[in-house]
Amino acid sequence: MKILKKIAIFLLVVLFAIQFIRPEKNLSESTYTEVFVQETNPPEEVMAILKSSCYDCHSSNTKYPWYNNIAPVSFWIADHIEHGKGHLDFSNWDSYDAKKKDHKLEELIETIESGEMPLREYTWTHSEARLTDAQRAAVIEWAEVTRLLYQLGRKPQ
Repeated sequence: MKILKKIAIFLLVVLFAIQFIRPEKNLSESTYTEVFVQETNPPEEVMAILKSSCYDCHSSNTKYPWYNNIAPVSFWIADHIEHGKGHLDFSNWDSYDAKKKDHKLEELIETIESGEMPLREYTWTHSEARLTDAQRAAVIEWAEVTRLLYQLGRKPQ
């Protein structure tokens, strides 16, 4: 029993100590998605969906929940954001060429159709991010039209 007590004390000390180590937050002072919005011109409904369901992990500005202040949850959230931005970063839209923008929109359509996005883990605590079938259809329709414009060599607007 002494060994279990020592292990428990050690784990408590480690848990306490990691509270002082914080991952860098994904916060931006600038208009972080301005280029994306101006170029792709999503309808109001789609824009609202992107803000509530996508931007926290796929832009340079995350609205953090209170529990992000508790390690190891803060590291888990930081990892999700880094991974999400690695796949699609609306804040860096201007750094993508037309072919890559088309591909990113294609991936967006695929992940929404398959139900992969938004992540189930995210929607557990962000009920507003859950998409109805109508919302999924609206985002997909907008993305398909926008892709077509990129494929035709025109900037959407």
